[in-house]
Amino acid sequence: MALSIGSGTTIVLRLEIDHKHTAFGHIAAAISDAGGDIVAIDVSRSGRHTTTRDITVNVQDSQETEQVVRAVERLSGVQVVNVSDQTFLLHLGGKIEMTSKVSIKNRDDLSRVYTPGVARICQAIHERPERAYTLTVKRNMVAVVSDGSAVLGLGNIGPLAAMPVMEGKAMLFKQFAGVDAVPICLSTQDPEEIIKTVKAIAPSFGGINLEDISSPRCFEIEQRLVEELDIPVFHDDQHGTAVVMLAGLYNALKLVGKKLETVKIVFTGIGAAGIACTKILLAAGARHIIGVDKQGALVRGNEYDHPAWNWYANHTNPQAETGRLRDVIAGADVFIGVSGPGVLSQDDLRLMSPNAIVFAMANPSPEIMPEEAENLVRVMATGRSDYPNQINNVLCFPGLFRGVLDCRASRITEEMKLAAAKAIASAVSEDELNEQYIIPSVFHPDVAERVKEAVIEAAYATGVARRRREQP
Repeated sequence: MALSIGSGTTIVLRLEIDHKHTAFGHIAAAISDAGGDIVAIDVSRSGRHTTTRDITVNVQDSQETEQVVRAVERLSGVQVVNVSDQTFLLHLGGKIEMTSKVSIKNRDDLSRVYTPGVARICQAIHERPERAYTLTVKRNMVAVVSDGSAVLGLGNIGPLAAMPVMEGKAMLFKQFAGVDAVPICLSTQDPEEIIKTVKAIAPSFGGINLEDISSPRCFEIEQRLVEELDIPVFHDDQHGTAVVMLAGLYNALKLVGKKLETVKIVFTGIGAAGIACTKILLAAGARHIIGVDKQGALVRGNEYDHPAWNWYANHTNPQAETGRLRDVIAGADVFIGVSGPGVLSQDDLRLMSPNAIVFAMANPSPEIMPEEAENLVRVMATGRSDYPNQINNVLCFPGLFRGVLDCRASRITEEMKLAAAKAIASAVSEDELNEQYIIPSVFHPDVAERVKEAVIEAAYATGVARRRREQP
């Protein structure tokens, strides 16, 4: 039983204790001898022969946790029912709940929020469907939809195991932008079934956030939903990553005095995120991008099994460079990784141009650790929170959805994503900009508001905003 916990934490052991075979003093001694410090004892259930107790224990690390658990398991008459740490306890019963905005105190209140008074509201929406945006939760509601096929670094763990992530996403929507979000995990991984289901539930929502759906199915699912729904659809693993990456790169290039239009950029990991990052870079003006995957550099004229790779090869690598990463990284100004650990070496970094920029964004283990890249690159960014310059999607999606909901956009355009990237980058002032701070903190108080305003402006400029704009 291996638990991943931080140094110095609290665990709760739920133990079923047979009174005939052991006394609690033996349990306390075993925990103490293994290094644990008992701080609380609670009886969960008591019977004639057994008692279930929750023992709260202070431990130093995961190794000490395992020692405590093994010590207790060796005792006769004691069964370890469950072991929880602070993270598990935080998730008990889920992390979100639904509450009412108004109270029902009497019969008159009941008649207005429900029958018979609600019939007038229903009829008003029936006559003019757009009233749903003013008379229901649709105006502020987003569905966070996943099939559990590509969850974080865990892979295809299914819809039930994906729920804690989607709940967390809903919390971030609410805390950072006041957006109400509902986690919806689907028990199918068939693209047609997912598309059909999302279309069926769409009337209740003002936007759809697709999450943790594996490549290449995610491309078709998103494209079809964008085409067939009249509300914004956003696959955050693709476009949220791309927006925040571009924001960081804007500031990194400013710091080293290079221009996006002229730098050589090498990618590893040409999946959903890698392709979205490349597309937004091309839209922003980048011209010299080379994508490298397991087969090596993608080159125009080759035929690939992955249809998205054929698109990639036809729109990148203008000089048709071939070979592995080591062959094409020579002279590169920027490396962007969305692949896996150990892909990039110190020898690779030595081949890059002076003042090199490295975004090693694979999570939880980047393509190269910052300690290894130190003194070999000018700017280093990762997807991790324990290093400077974290490329984190939470900088994008709350403010972006706040913007599209407020202007009732029908879709999210490339111009809106570019505007969001510039807004995020602008949160780092000229005085603050340095090698350790090219991207704002996820807790920066102004980011969501800046992104919202920029997205709204771009939505009106591109003609996708449907709410009448108030004149100053």
